[in-house]
Amino acid sequence: MSLTGTDSPPDIILRRSPAATATTPESNAIGLSNEAQLIAKAAEVGVPVPKVLYVLEECDGLGEGFFMSRVSGETIARRILRDERFGQARAALPGQCGTALAGIHSISPTGIEALKVSGGLDQLKRYDETYQTTGIRRPVFDLAVVWLQDNAPKPLPPVLVHGDFRLGNIMVDETGLASVLDWELAHLGDPREDIAWMCVNSWRFGQSENRLGGFGDVEALLSAYAEAGGASFTPADIDWWEILGSLKWGIMCMMMYESYRSGAAPNVERAAIGRRVSETEIDLMNLLEKQ
Repeated sequence: MSLTGTDSPPDIILRRSPAATATTPESNAIGLSNEAQLIAKAAEVGVPVPKVLYVLEECDGLGEGFFMSRVSGETIARRILRDERFGQARAALPGQCGTALAGIHSISPTGIEALKVSGGLDQLKRYDETYQTTGIRRPVFDLAVVWLQDNAPKPLPPVLVHGDFRLGNIMVDETGLASVLDWELAHLGDPREDIAWMCVNSWRFGQSENRLGGFGDVEALLSAYAEAGGASFTPADIDWWEILGSLKWGIMCMMMYESYRSGAAPNVERAAIGRRVSETEIDLMNLLEKQ
């Protein structure tokens, strides 16, 4: 196994799936070997990503995974949103994220069969079914489901969607966006999904006045997105997807707590995340009131 052809190899990171946590057919994760392919494709269209150095093969005996170059920067949202040293980065991030998303949405999915088509109504149906299995009634969630069903926008032709584009899954340095990470939820879908996910209030980490990730205005992202070759969207075009994103996260929080309550994942983090369901209910009420 050879990682580079140089005498001084770069700092490297190994991303590996232990055998006990291998991707299952019903999982939404596309698998690390597919992630590696996507990251390589992203680099070809100019999206800032780590360099994929080597994809593990069965003969390596290390399981599924890949080696990638180390990228310097910060992923912790609290520091990115509050530390003085990231002031310049916060100003630059909206435009940089718009350009990166336009690049991501231009990537050809050819050759990656793990990518599934998942549109807005597909996701709404899937998450509502998950919600119904809990047997717990949350009227705000019920209202959101009905509103989303009745007000679904016309779907756009599916493109490659990152699936979890937000603070925490991007690397930021003092100049702005350093790298896009965590591609395991990539799929084929509506480009508005990626834009709206970063606008969900839970991913503003307390800086709710800034719709885009707690650091800026979505208008700047949309302008850079269109300038880089993406479609032209208005902030209102993102509303339905932001409501869907808030509902999805609320249901995820419910399931996190259920995994703790049932003993499937008995750790305090799951229980703490479960308590955030009430936050998403407030977010949904605020969002629906504006419609």
